[in-house]
Amino acid sequence: MTGRARARARGRPRRQAPPVPMAGDRPVPLDVPGEVAEPQQPQRINVPPQPSGEPGGHGRLRGFESVLQERRPEGLRVSSGLQDLSLRDRGGRRRDYHDLGVNTRQAMVHVQDSKTGWSGRTIKLTSNHYRLTSRPQWALYQYHVGYSPEMESRRLRSALLFQHEEKIGRTHAFDGSILFLPQKLRNRVTELFSRTRNGEDVKITVTLTNELPPTSPTCLHFYNIIFRRLLKMLNLQQIGRNYYNPGDPVSIPNHRLMVWPGFTSSILQYEESIMLCADVSHKVLRGETALDVMHSLHSQVGEERFRDACAKELIGLIVLTKYNNRTYRIDDINWDSNPMGTFRKSDGSEISFLEYYKKQYNIDIGDPKQPVLISQLKKSRNMEGTVVLIPELCSLTGLTEKMRTDFNMMKDLAIHTRLPPEQRQREVGRLLNYIQRDDNVQKELGNWGLSFDYKSVAFTGRVVQGEKIFQSGNMIEYNPQFADWTKETRGVPLIRAVPMDNWLLIHARRNHDVANTLIQSLYKVTPAMGIRMSRPITIEVDDRTEAYLRVLQQRVTPDTNIVVCILSSSRKDKYDAIKKYLCTDCPIPSQCVLARTLSKPQTIMTVATKIALQMNCKMGGELWSVEIPLKQVMIVGIDCYHDTVTGRKSVAGFVSSLNQTMTRWFSRCVVQSRGQELVDGIKACLQTALRNWFKWNKCLPSRIFVYRDGVGDGQLNTLVNYEVPQFLDCLKSIGTDYSPRLTVIVVKKRVGARFFAEIGGGLKNPPPGTVVDTVVTRPEWYDFFVVSHTVKNGCVTPTHYNVIYDGSQLKPDHLQRLTYKLCHMYYNWSGVIRVPAPCQYAHKLAFLVGQSIHREPSLMLSDRLYYL
Repeated sequence: MTGRARARARGRPRRQAPPVPMAGDRPVPLDVPGEVAEPQQPQRINVPPQPSGEPGGHGRLRGFESVLQERRPEGLRVSSGLQDLSLRDRGGRRRDYHDLGVNTRQAMVHVQDSKTGWSGRTIKLTSNHYRLTSRPQWALYQYHVGYSPEMESRRLRSALLFQHEEKIGRTHAFDGSILFLPQKLRNRVTELFSRTRNGEDVKITVTLTNELPPTSPTCLHFYNIIFRRLLKMLNLQQIGRNYYNPGDPVSIPNHRLMVWPGFTSSILQYEESIMLCADVSHKVLRGETALDVMHSLHSQVGEERFRDACAKELIGLIVLTKYNNRTYRIDDINWDSNPMGTFRKSDGSEISFLEYYKKQYNIDIGDPKQPVLISQLKKSRNMEGTVVLIPELCSLTGLTEKMRTDFNMMKDLAIHTRLPPEQRQREVGRLLNYIQRDDNVQKELGNWGLSFDYKSVAFTGRVVQGEKIFQSGNMIEYNPQFADWTKETRGVPLIRAVPMDNWLLIHARRNHDVANTLIQSLYKVTPAMGIRMSRPITIEVDDRTEAYLRVLQQRVTPDTNIVVCILSSSRKDKYDAIKKYLCTDCPIPSQCVLARTLSKPQTIMTVATKIALQMNCKMGGELWSVEIPLKQVMIVGIDCYHDTVTGRKSVAGFVSSLNQTMTRWFSRCVVQSRGQELVDGIKACLQTALRNWFKWNKCLPSRIFVYRDGVGDGQLNTLVNYEVPQFLDCLKSIGTDYSPRLTVIVVKKRVGARFFAEIGGGLKNPPPGTVVDTVVTRPEWYDFFVVSHTVKNGCVTPTHYNVIYDGSQLKPDHLQRLTYKLCHMYYNWSGVIRVPAPCQYAHKLAFLVGQSIHREPSLMLSDRLYYL
């Protein structure tokens, strides 16, 4: 289905599957559940959320040591300062979201002196980076703080520690585990004693773990702690990793939405200096709670299907509990418990949820008989188990699929969230102005000897030459400013047009006219493409999933070119059933089209053209190409999707080129259960891809470029130390005399950096083809940014490329150009996209399998783009 596999469903794998509701559970009405069942006993933790000041469920920054040490031949170094510390000394299990301890450039001799390109015209750019102009000139002392007994709440840990400011001093930075002080305490180990409001005695052990000179990059962790403190002083609330202002919400009453404006921030060492990267962020809240959704479903589906409907609608959603500004993922619904049930507190006493929320937050729960929601805790801070949430206190966040398809809603929302360049910079400038004008904030900065340059960084980028499009012997030039060649290629024959001699068209009876409209439109658009099309075998069916499947089983043969299904609605179960059957049981390319897509006469020819191109690709056709100077090169794209439906499986899409012009691709998927190493399956894909390359070219590739997407924050270390060596071992297993040059590039779309072109005295989006490889890149990495696409509204987001292994040793300029060329080769869009085509193909494949098929598709389809 056109546009179905958008990237919005992407996520990281969860560590623990939620309990599955028993199929035989007796349905219970929402408002009158009858006799109240006793709440189930917890396995480890089964309590409401704690009144913590910690970020909501997404971890914190991790300490690190020097990444600018003298380079050695090793491919990776974690700094010596950290090697001396145990995990517990570093403050427990912490996520290094910025991969600060990973130095990959040191092993690449050819880019140690310079990693910049040279081609293209120069362009003046500014960014959302701000230099740190002064730093403390004294030594910084790092301490680990331990508690006996353990304290779960970071706010409580801080309060207990700060009772002893006469000993530790008033100037300090504490994140719950690590304490930074500008002066050294008298003893290496200091024991302090505090008492909670409940009269519980707590022993606090403060242990010196590191003595840091002012030039130590470990201080970056400290700078980020200080900056987060400044944001809190400005009354911003931390949710996840970002900070928002709930006191200045933007209401969109027509759609029952509320937007909290906020900011993202990080302080890192860049090429020339330490800089703050600040950008705007928005938290979208729906004007309804989980309980509102339950009531609505109960009135819609009735008693019998109520529980199933609630599970489908709520499980997997992210909710916000406003009483502590934390976000949680709903993993299950416990129908056997409700707010009148009790739980055991840390002091051993029992209390009901009703009493707890009244005492802790002064909140009266209105419906004491509503079921409770379950959220699985991640294994962090020595905690694991579940958190119980009350539906009426859980505000829903984000947008549903139905909302995303509502044009008017998305248009109204974009006014507030998709800010143009000048407005975006103004909003960030407002934050810096608040920091500059607030006396308390300036005093805090002064206490630490910190100051910022409040003017954003300016530098020079490059705009590389636009690519020429080749289609069936024709060279087509287009306006590179628009990054689109739809008009220019209209009426031009395709490189390879696959005939449609034997194809099926299946539709519901009420869509008879729509089916005829599609056939007539295809007859009009296919001749100019060079596609020979016969009349399809048209079959009318009842509008039921079983009816579609029955016809597929009876009428599809191995000689069928493609199956086209016109669907009356976007019901996922029907789409999934069709795709699953035609991708696994009976491997034939398929095209699903919504009837309403074909119901607008003014757009039917455009729609029919796109459908014809898609169908041609799915049958093994080729549309266009760009010039690729390198010979005997195989390009690989890898992306991951995490299937939350069938036991939290991980799905990796693997796509590799089969020919010199990069117009044909081998595609395979790896579906693995939780706990299995994904790279093991990727190795098998690489071996199969090389065998297929050999069949097509009668030789093996001399160079292999792997574009690795789907890498989460903090996973770079694993990629460098485990995945890359596995790739190299895999290549060695092909044969002793085969040693291709391997290059592995990590592709990252979610970046905080924004670039603005200075044009005509104002700020505009940089044009497609803009390359940035200085000033705002990382000195310990061989990395660069490319702005390859264009946007109609808001700011364009650059894509970050990090070369973590480079056996090919191409010049940086050539690697940047190759990357930009590959962004032109995605056949589902006649224009330039954000990432290289094999990455987007891999994403589409992994998304289809993770969302609809849930198992590996047939290899009989592996040489066709059947997932577009």
